[in-house]
Amino acid sequence: MKVTVVATVLNTADHVDGFLASMRAQTRAPDEIVIADGGSTDGTLEALRAADGIMLIEAPGANIARGRNLAIAAATHDVIAVADADCAYVPGWLGALLAPIEDGADVAMGWTDPVVGSFYEACLTSVNLPVSPDEIDPDSFMPSARAVAFRRDAIEVIGGYPEWLAIGEDMWVNHRWRERRLDMRFAPEAVARWRVRPTLGATWIQYMRYARGDAHAGMHPERHALRFAVYGGLILALRSERALPKLLALVGAIAYARTPVRRAWRRLASSRERVLATTVVPALLAFTDIAKIAGYASGLLDLLRGGGAARGHAATPPPADAGQS
Repeated sequence: MKVTVVATVLNTADHVDGFLASMRAQTRAPDEIVIADGGSTDGTLEALRAADGIMLIEAPGANIARGRNLAIAAATHDVIAVADADCAYVPGWLGALLAPIEDGADVAMGWTDPVVGSFYEACLTSVNLPVSPDEIDPDSFMPSARAVAFRRDAIEVIGGYPEWLAIGEDMWVNHRWRERRLDMRFAPEAVARWRVRPTLGATWIQYMRYARGDAHAGMHPERHALRFAVYGGLILALRSERALPKLLALVGAIAYARTPVRRAWRRLASSRERVLATTVVPALLAFTDIAKIAGYASGLLDLLRGGGAARGHAATPPPADAGQS
């Protein structure tokens, strides 16, 4: 079985060499690598033009979904592995990702193991990313496009990646695959090493954009409605003059932050840092939640105005067939 690895890039000069090095170091080498560049101006294009064994597509202005569709269309093989040029990959990543496909799966799902080099990174990664694959439920897992492989017909049957969606295109695809009940199998040894955003400002923008994309695509409305309700209730509880609502809010906050704090404790060795993380992680959790609330509200306003990425597209895509492709 032959496989094409596809990736999209835009101004990733700081990471592209590491990404290419990790692809060359794969114990199961890709048969082909296709990279679509969306108009880089920082030296990324020059690095890719000089690299051996790369099929480069130059598509200035293309968003991630468009670039990925172009790369898949140019691929000469019918098994596609999607990677992220911001990541580095363990040597066994591709082989582990292909094993479920070789065994008959439609989609194989890897996972993201964050690079943790500081106290801040340990706390921030603990908000949303698992410490180990044991935390992942394969029956409901939604893989990032940092580490996923599929048969060509699996992406063609849903019409490719949604080019009308600026961000969250991989989650949109996951939802369509789940609707169609494709055979999606988890590959715990297919690990993508990824670094979180370096500043709080960049983190705010990241999560706000994710949530705005959810609103445009009609994804996770219940989850976002619950977040609005929880934080609205928290504000009312804190404004109350009675002690009981405040106590209930405190108990709820502790329960909500328990899993992220446990992750941080597993990532940190120092007792002092663990104690500090008990305060920092809940603060970061609230920070990212508020960014999501702001982003989702912004996306809903886009829809009400008839604009945004969803113009001309239904907020909720039409239901897919129940059978496999």
